Amino acid sequence: MPELQKEAIKKAKYIANPGCFATALQLAILPLAANNLLQNDVHINAATGATGAGTSLSKTTHFTWRDNNFSHYKAFTHQHLGEINQTVNQLQSSFKSEINFVPNRGNFSRGIFATTYTKFNGSIEEAKQLYKAFYKDAAFTFISDEPIHLKQVLNTNKCIIHLEKHESKLLITSMIDNLIKGASGQAIHNMNLMYGYPETEGLQLKANYF
Repeated sequence: MPELQKEAIKKAKYIANPGCFATALQLAILPLAANNLLQNDVHINAATGATGAGTSLSKTTHFTWRDNNFSHYKAFTHQHLGEINQTVNQLQSSFKSEINFVPNRGNFSRGIFATTYTKFNGSIEEAKQLYKAFYKDAAFTFISDEPIHLKQVLNTNKCIIHLEKHESKLLITSMIDNLIKGASGQAIHNMNLMYGYPETEGLQLKANYF
């Protein structure tokens, strides 16, 4: 993940790209873990489009099943949880709570829209400052002061994050295009870092919504 391992990637010979859910969800909580602020359970609900299920045919990827439909799958057992927990524990070895993740199949083709919440003792201003500082050198991850929607990232290599504070809970909304930031775009980003190209080479893409 370039936002976390940029310097190591520059020296690497082999790269394993994070999965699409793993990308969207890790970017939502990395700043908290890096500052030892994950002190309670983390709760995540995220929806992915039909392209998030790979290329194999199944009844749940068929148009007639997806159209006007919505469902969850692999609740609390999704394979990307291992990757997410590994990263969190690398940053915050004291984290012993649970990451509860419910993935959903959405009635759209591409993109991931994730909502994450956990207890946070600071103010919303402190949370925003924390996130903006953590991602200040990130080429494609942005903190929005305004509410966000999925079309803002489709066809781009961006992750956009929005924060809200509700009593003791911090709500973190993160979204990516699973086919670009969650797949090929991240691979190109990593290749650029490995070969010394500008990070944004080939990735200055415009969203479907602008």
